Amino acid sequence: MSHPTSHPQEHAWAPFIGPFDPCPPILCKTYSTPPHLYMNFQPLNLPQFCPEDALRHGTLWPALYSPYESRWGKGRVR
Repeated sequence: MSHPTSHPQEHAWAPFIGPFDPCPPILCKTYSTPPHLYMNFQPLNLPQFCPEDALRHGTLWPALYSPYESRWGKGRVR
């Protein structure tokens, strides 16, 4: 299924909708893939984040950063 998503690492698919499902159908679901799936190998001299940014982003290399945000916890009050 081709569906415009906000990021190239995010993909969409259409789940099966049964005729006797008791709940309203979800027509389009999305999932996120990690960036390392698109790299066959780690090139030499890959640019690096500074230490503070690396801790903030969770990776040393910008090419391996994924902007994934969990939708499960959105809107929850702790």
